[in-house]
Amino acid sequence: MAKRMKFELLQVNSLLLVVVLLLLNGCSSRSKPAPVVDVQGSLPLSQRIKNSVTGSEYIVKKGETLYSIAWRADVDVRTLASINNIKAPYNIFPNQKLFLVKNSSNASKNKAKSKSFNSSKQKVIKKPIAQKKKQEYGGNVTEQKTSKKSQQPKAAFSQKIRKWQWPAKGKVIQRFSTAKQGNKGIDIAGRRGDSVKATADGKVVYAGDALQGYGQLVIVKHNDDYLSAYAHNDRILVKEQQVVKAGQVIAKMGDTDAERVMLHFEVRFRGKSVNPMKYLPK
Repeated sequence: MAKRMKFELLQVNSLLLVVVLLLLNGCSSRSKPAPVVDVQGSLPLSQRIKNSVTGSEYIVKKGETLYSIAWRADVDVRTLASINNIKAPYNIFPNQKLFLVKNSSNASKNKAKSKSFNSSKQKVIKKPIAQKKKQEYGGNVTEQKTSKKSQQPKAAFSQKIRKWQWPAKGKVIQRFSTAKQGNKGIDIAGRRGDSVKATADGKVVYAGDALQGYGQLVIVKHNDDYLSAYAHNDRILVKEQQVVKAGQVIAKMGDTDAERVMLHFEVRFRGKSVNPMKYLPK
């Protein structure tokens, strides 16, 4: 009886030894390290902005806007539009070639063509203007007043940002950093479905998921200088070109292209990232 119990105990120990050896072998044979994320659970910045635009040329992809491309290139949309002779409202189309730098020879040629085209149009309309001298003075004054009114731009929203509002309720789990590989905005923790609100009055210039690393993204233009972005949303509730008010719900918080539910919020001044905490109320 004692011999039998001793034999069974030996079998159990042997089985345990085999299990331990298998576990050790599995750990040592891991060929790829586990993915590294920051302590807050969001994707590393290198992956979040892995689709940043670099180089001197870029081919437009479906779903992109000039604002989203300028965002990726870290340049002011007006600069990008000027280089490519694109007039407001900055319409672009898939497979269109854009130049990203001013010293591009092709961009210079395009500018030259545009100038020659505009000058030829101006020469054509000089004759009817000269003929109007024969008309009465009153008639010419009326036409001048009309043309001045037509040249005045109609603002779709206020150019001044009177007050900024927090885009979401929750704890700030990652702050803005000026380091080269630092965070370009702030990350706000929350629960799936929490409201994401416009931080100020503006117009939606991008709404979609074409920017990898940002997930479902909304970009709002507040005036000629300021843009704000809201990333990793679960659902987007606004459309491009839609005018929004400060505090209006524009999306629902989610974890698209992120390791946890949160809102990644950025503010850009003339194309450059700035610390959102300097604008948000304390």
